[in-house]
Amino acid sequence: MTRADVVLLSQLQANSNRSIADLASVANMSTSACHRRIRLLEERGLITGYAARLDPAGLRLGIHGFIEISLVSQSEQMMAAFEAAVRAHDDILECHLMSGSADYLLRIAAIDIAHFDRLHRMCLSKLPGVSSMRTSFSIRNIKAWQGYPLTHLSGGIHQEDEGIAAI
Repeated sequence: MTRADVVLLSQLQANSNRSIADLASVANMSTSACHRRIRLLEERGLITGYAARLDPAGLRLGIHGFIEISLVSQSEQMMAAFEAAVRAHDDILECHLMSGSADYLLRIAAIDIAHFDRLHRMCLSKLPGVSSMRTSFSIRNIKAWQGYPLTHLSGGIHQEDEGIAAI
C-alpha cells in the first residue's frame, strides 16, 4: 500500500463526494493517476461502495437499540437460517456474530418506543431459533462512527507505487 493509497482512503472515507482534482491535490498526484489509484482500490475490494451519512434525528429515528440474541443451537443450519432472516429485514441495521454470552448483537433504530414495540413484534420476535433476547437502548451517542482508523497503515507504506500489497 502506498502513501497515496492511505491518503486517498482517508480522504474518501471522510468525504466521498470530493472531486478527483481535489483528491489528487491532497495526495500529491495527477488527476489521471489519482483516478487510476481509486479504481485499483475499488477493484481490490478496499473501497466497497460510496454512501451518504444520514442524520438519524432528522429522520425522526431517536431510539437506538442494541439487542443481544442467543440461539437455541449454534448448528450451522440454525445460524444460517437466523442470518438469512436478519438480512431480509431492513429494520435491522447491523448484525454481528459475537463471542461471549450472546450469539449475535443487532442494532436497530426506531422513531419511539411504540415503533420499537412494533419492530419487536413484527420482526425481532419472528427471527428463527431465538432462545433469548436482551435489549439495551442508547441514551446518548457520545462518538458516532466516522470510519475506520488508518494510522496502522502508516508504518508499512512504501513511497514507490508498486500496487496494493496485502495488508
